Amino acid sequence: MKEIKAYVRAPRIAGVLEALRDSGLCEPGAAGRCHNLTVVEVQRPLTGADPSQQHYSMDLAEPVVAEFKLEIVCPDDMSGTLVDVIARAAHTGQPDAGWIFVSDVQQAIEIQ
Repeated sequence: MKEIKAYVRAPRIAGVLEALRDSGLCEPGAAGRCHNLTVVEVQRPLTGADPSQQHYSMDLAEPVVAEFKLEIVCPDDMSGTLVDVIARAAHTGQPDAGWIFVSDVQQAIEIQ
């Protein structure tokens, strides 16, 4: 199994989620192919970003960009397709507009 973590700019997250649903891989009832789709709002310190996308974080005491971290656990053979879907939908044309990381999952245990 693989875990995909994608850091996506806030204006692009709705399009990424829509693209994942449209792919048929992460829709409800997709026969367990795309587990634990999670979206978390995050702030990333980023210099050189478009100033219109930055705001000052009182907690971090520096300019930040609002992003979302998307996490998905999937079978090994699906990770490449999911990464392609995410990368296309998250594309902004700007440098350092986000990141996608893919890691191996050694074990997954369901809590009941």
